[in-house]
Amino acid sequence: MIKAKWRKILLVIVVIGAIVGISWPAVYWMHANVSEAKVVHNSRMEPIILIPGSSATQNRFNTLITELNQRTSGHSLLKITVKTDGSLTYTGSIAARDNEPYIVVAFQNNADGYNNIKKQAEWFNIAFKKLASTYHFNRFRGIGHSNGGLIFTLFLEKYYSSDDVSMTRLMTIGTPYNLEESNDSNRTQMLQDMIDSRTKLPSSLTVFSLAGTENLDGDGTVPIASVLAGKYIFQTQVEHYTQITVSGDDASHSDLPQNRQIINYISEYMVNQPNQSGTRIQPGTQNQHGNGVPPANE
Repeated sequence: MIKAKWRKILLVIVVIGAIVGISWPAVYWMHANVSEAKVVHNSRMEPIILIPGSSATQNRFNTLITELNQRTSGHSLLKITVKTDGSLTYTGSIAARDNEPYIVVAFQNNADGYNNIKKQAEWFNIAFKKLASTYHFNRFRGIGHSNGGLIFTLFLEKYYSSDDVSMTRLMTIGTPYNLEESNDSNRTQMLQDMIDSRTKLPSSLTVFSLAGTENLDGDGTVPIASVLAGKYIFQTQVEHYTQITVSGDDASHSDLPQNRQIINYISEYMVNQPNQSGTRIQPGTQNQHGNGVPPANE
């Protein structure tokens, strides 16, 4: 009886050892392939997408991008305007081997107001899906001036899916999270809606919120308290949230995209590959304003 019992125990040990021996290579293979898949997952291209504010066209960031192109090399520019029927018009192109192009997305209906901002977020989603499928990127960074920051925020809360794409960084410039309210105790419906939906924001996102101070109250258009109200949306929801205030020359609302301090912040925090060798700009698109960037004409 005792010998039979020990035979059974030995048999169980042998079986378990065989199972472990067979399973371990399979587990190792699975982990190795998952790791490899994660490496493959990161696309070569990670564009910087810019959205202007209300009443601004696809040319809003021309001066900014011209300045960036004078500091760096190899970054091309594609500009898109989304029409009210959802169709897209294109200006410029993305150069071959450009891993970090600038892409500006503007709207035919660029009017102010919460209802229009929600429509613009929907239109941006149309353009974004088209861009991702055309250029096969699955990670990107975003810069939004004024209402452009609101459009990015609404897009992240309503349309964004981390299963398809990863937004790594967002920089908002003079964005009125509480519209014209200078008292953050008086929350607008828009701010409250964004706070209510903040759990949908990507937890791995890094956010920079830049405010201009032409005077003690704000940038002359947006109250500084409205810009700072972004903390109620992003804090504790994203990986990093940083508020930065700039003052001095070009600190008024419309001048913020040309502000030297802000350009420095963009260059430092948003441009990962300042000098890209091997990119090819289309012939005839270079001029004194940068790589294919015409003068601003809003």
